[in-house]
Amino acid sequence: MSYDNKNSSQNLAKKVILLLNMGGPNDLSEVSVFLKNMFNDPYILSVKPDFLRKILANLITKMRTNSATQNYIKLGGKSPINDITKSLCEKTRKFANEQICVDFIMNYTPPFADEVVQKYAKFDEIFLLPLYPHYSQTTVKSSLESTEIALKKHGIKNYKILDIFYQNGQYNEIILNLIKEKIANLNKDEISQISLIFSAHSLPQKIIDNGDPYEAQMKEHAQILSNLLEQNGIKFKEIILAYQSRLGPVKWLGPNTAEVLENLSGKKALIFPIAFCVDNSETDFELSILYKELAQEKGFEYYEVCRCPNDSDEFAKFILDYAK
Repeated sequence: MSYDNKNSSQNLAKKVILLLNMGGPNDLSEVSVFLKNMFNDPYILSVKPDFLRKILANLITKMRTNSATQNYIKLGGKSPINDITKSLCEKTRKFANEQICVDFIMNYTPPFADEVVQKYAKFDEIFLLPLYPHYSQTTVKSSLESTEIALKKHGIKNYKILDIFYQNGQYNEIILNLIKEKIANLNKDEISQISLIFSAHSLPQKIIDNGDPYEAQMKEHAQILSNLLEQNGIKFKEIILAYQSRLGPVKWLGPNTAEVLENLSGKKALIFPIAFCVDNSETDFELSILYKELAQEKGFEYYEVCRCPNDSDEFAKFILDYAK
C-alpha cells in the first residue's frame, strides 16, 4: 500500500514530510514478508556473519508464520498500521491546506523507501520523521538507515531528520488527553483504584548494555507523563512501566507486561502503549486481545487499553508543527 498525493498538489508542493515506521502485513500473503524482513534486520537480529543471520531469519520465519497469520486473522487479515498511517498522511496534508505533501515509508512491508523517495527527488525540502517517540537502533536507526540508502541511490541530498519527541510538551498533551478520554466516565475514587501501566516494546538486555538509550528514555518519559497526570489532578493507584513482546531465551527488559498483570493485586488496569504512535499488532492483538483474555482469566474487574495517537487531529497538527 502506498499513499500518493494528487498530481496537482505534487506540482505545487516543494516540501514533503515522510513518516517512517516498521510496517505490517497489508494482507495475509505479506505475513512471511514482514517476518523475514524484520529478522533479517541486523539491528533486530544481531547475528554475524550476514549469511548466518539470513539462515536464522528464514528458520524463525518458517516457525512463526502460521501462528502470526492466525493472529492477523483476528485483526481482520492485516495489520492496522498501514490504513491508519495512510489516514494520518491525508489528514496532515489537509491541515496544511495541501501545500505540503505527506507520505509514509515502511521498513519491513510496502511501501518501501526506494519506491517512495523517488517521487520527491525534485522537492526543495524533505523531512524524515520516524514515528517512534524514543530512540533505539532497532527502530529509529534502522528506519533511517533504510531510507537514507534509498535517498543516496536517487541522488537526493536535501533532507532533514526530525529528532525523537518523547520530551515534547505538545506530544505529551496528546497522550494525557487520550488517557483522560479513557477514564472520562470514572470518578476520582474509581480512578484511584486503577493501576496505569505504560507498556513498551521490550528489547534484549544486551542491546541496552551496548549503549542503546531506549530504556533510559522510556523511564524518563514515564516520569514526565506521571508528573503531567499529577499536575492535572489525576491520581491512579500506581503507575508501572512494563515491557511486552519478548522473544527467545535471552534476557529482555522487564518487568514483562503479562507478568505484571498476573501479579496485580487490584485487578484493575489501564494500559497505555507508550512506545508507539500508531496502533499495530502489538497493541491491537497483544494488548487488546491476548492480554485482555489474560485479565479475564485472572478475574479483573477493569481492563482497558488506550489507543495510540493514530490519525487524530491533534497528532496530525503536531506533525506539522514539529516539521516547521
